[in-house]
Amino acid sequence: MNSIPINLQEKLAKFQDHWSPKVIAELNDYQFKLVKVQGDFVWHKHEDTDEVFIVIEGNLIIEFRDGKVTLKEGEMFVVPRNVEHKPYAASECKIMLVEPKGVVNTGQEQTEQTAENDVWI
Repeated sequence: MNSIPINLQEKLAKFQDHWSPKVIAELNDYQFKLVKVQGDFVWHKHEDTDEVFIVIEGNLIIEFRDGKVTLKEGEMFVVPRNVEHKPYAASECKIMLVEPKGVVNTGQEQTEQTAENDVWI
């Protein structure tokens, strides 16, 4: 067992790229991922799982076909499975995602924003 706490700010300082989630921990079959986002992401959905967004720093907008939700630092939102959504951040936003192992950031879509999966920092 590792008895060293995970410091989110230290982990976030280890990378600069946007829209490329980095795994920092696992709990059963779930991964905790840190990601820096800025600008538009692609419309996508996750057919087999819900997805939680936890804003650590900044502001995040999650657009849906019929509306949007705006999250600020310290807030979280769960996007239900199979709901099409598009995250957006006007300026850099640091977030944590909690999702099952193997979830691809762009869902079923394959685009230039599709990140390598299971990258640990």
